[in-house]
Amino acid sequence: MAIFNKVLARMGIGSARVDTKLYKDQLIAGEKIEGVIEVYGGNIEQEIDSIYLNLYTSYVREVNDSKVKENYLLNSFKIADPFVIQSQEKKEIPFSFDLPADTPVTMGRTRVWIATGLDIKNAVDPSDVDHMEVLPHPILHATINAMSDMGFRLRQVECEEAPRRLRGRLPFLQEFEFVPTRGAFHGKLDELELMFYFLAPGKFDVLMEVDRRSRGISGFLAEALELDETLVRFTVTDEDIPQLKSLLESVVARYS
Repeated sequence: MAIFNKVLARMGIGSARVDTKLYKDQLIAGEKIEGVIEVYGGNIEQEIDSIYLNLYTSYVREVNDSKVKENYLLNSFKIADPFVIQSQEKKEIPFSFDLPADTPVTMGRTRVWIATGLDIKNAVDPSDVDHMEVLPHPILHATINAMSDMGFRLRQVECEEAPRRLRGRLPFLQEFEFVPTRGAFHGKLDELELMFYFLAPGKFDVLMEVDRRSRGISGFLAEALELDETLVRFTVTDEDIPQLKSLLESVVARYS
């Protein structure tokens, strides 16, 4: 019977299993993730080589004129050294680590999740997946509110592959796409995109792409050649939040 159980465990039947529980599943990038990993023994004693937590998101990239979604490993954490889990035993292993400051916000189509895995010798490695909500940093939150006050509607949020000249640590940028529906810029712009680069706590570079609405033949030609788009880069800090609306209005007005 023992040999039969070992064979089943190698196939993943009656093997150890894992369940990760986060103390908080709503966090701002840069905050500490805390939780506990529960490991449940199966039908036989098993050696666990390691426990790892992988933090993932996904982004869209173009392949042969088609858009393909790619999962991306933001960070990986080894939680435990090798140990033995007895049959039917339960172990609880606490953990904590910092959510990377450049983790994208879970708005629109963006998802962020933690995949927990056990590395077990001569057996199928069990895993567990937990999605989490990443809230906007106060600067991002204030920017979205300011854009709304200026008459822009947030139409889409998506992580897309970035050109090499615009890449930071990650191969993608999270784009916040706005369209003017009222106010001073309604009728002047087709859309406006914002992207954020983390520089330091309370400090971001903002990349703004302003897409002006074409007017007449010259405007049509400019749009066809993509000359109606302007890329602007500027820095925003926590101290700028109270006057963020006027700051954004001046930048948009200058290039619209």
